[in-house]
Amino acid sequence: MERRRFIAKAAAGAGAGIIAAPALAQSQPTISWRLASSFPKSLDTIFGASDTFTKRISQLTNGKFTIRSFAAGEIVPGLQVLDAVQAGTVECGHSASYYYFGKDSTFSFDCAVPFGLTSRQHTAWYDQGGGRELMRAFFKDYNIINFLGGNSGTQMGGWFRKEIKSVADLKGTKMRVAGFAGKVLERLGVVPQQLAGGDIYPALEKGTIDAAEWVGPYDDEKLGFFKVAPFYYAPGWWEPSASFTFYVNIKEWEKLPKEYQAAIEVASYEAHVSMQAEYDVKNPTALARLLKNGVKLRTYPRDVMDACFKTSTAVMEEEASKNAKFRKIYDPWKRFRQDQNQWASVAEAPIQNYLINAGRGK
Repeated sequence: MERRRFIAKAAAGAGAGIIAAPALAQSQPTISWRLASSFPKSLDTIFGASDTFTKRISQLTNGKFTIRSFAAGEIVPGLQVLDAVQAGTVECGHSASYYYFGKDSTFSFDCAVPFGLTSRQHTAWYDQGGGRELMRAFFKDYNIINFLGGNSGTQMGGWFRKEIKSVADLKGTKMRVAGFAGKVLERLGVVPQQLAGGDIYPALEKGTIDAAEWVGPYDDEKLGFFKVAPFYYAPGWWEPSASFTFYVNIKEWEKLPKEYQAAIEVASYEAHVSMQAEYDVKNPTALARLLKNGVKLRTYPRDVMDACFKTSTAVMEEEASKNAKFRKIYDPWKRFRQDQNQWASVAEAPIQNYLINAGRGK
């Protein structure tokens, strides 16, 4: 509560400075930062969160605090954003923390884990359920303070060249997938492949891989997967939501005036909420276009979902048994997930299911 009061007061002060307190604005330092993104500008919804973030900070500080966004590869490669912020190469960054799974699997809680939290639940966990404190203690070891930076919502389950009717159909499938999902699917016979976004389409086209997962209809449509892999599966059980994050170098953060720190908090939260809203608007129309282009929409069979859930649980428990940092977050996170799903079963799920069925005339 105290944090919220502080943000509200500081943001209000910053806003008032824009309108009625030029003397205050003049007393603040002029600061320019650089932000390295893990994403190309072509992914306008994800990269757009950086633009929302930087523009809002400039507005809240009367143009005294500016941040310039750089797309993946312009300063550092997309998968090196965390390293760049940690080292102070740039002051801040925007990334998906599960990209750094290889450093420590604990990073995944900041973004997505199999059969994890929905977008709404993740925001609740981070903002009110202890997630902020847990993740910031973890990121501190990397010289970073983290802020919510958007969410894709529940992602799709990938594009396949052949139909998946049972767990047996997964065996031998070469699929572009990484992180925890790769470890889970590998145990079910899938051959995980790690490929950058721009390499996925040619690999599918040539038959080097048999399947690939990316994000959802709006982003997937741009990459043209439907032209070479007609079966589009849901849900993306490995990403019930995918939360993106703004990283700020702690030393640079501590140099900022309190009003500028508050501007970062306000702007990051606004960018976070805005991304989810944008995806919710754009995904339905993109899916409709894909279906008109002959895409064959499918849901994973129950036996596939059950096998993936059972295997995911085993993989997570194994990781917790050998990684103390992972367990420190996993145990309270798991209790939070259970409470959230119990609550959703009482109100949210029944009305959502009713409306879906009523809209179909059922």
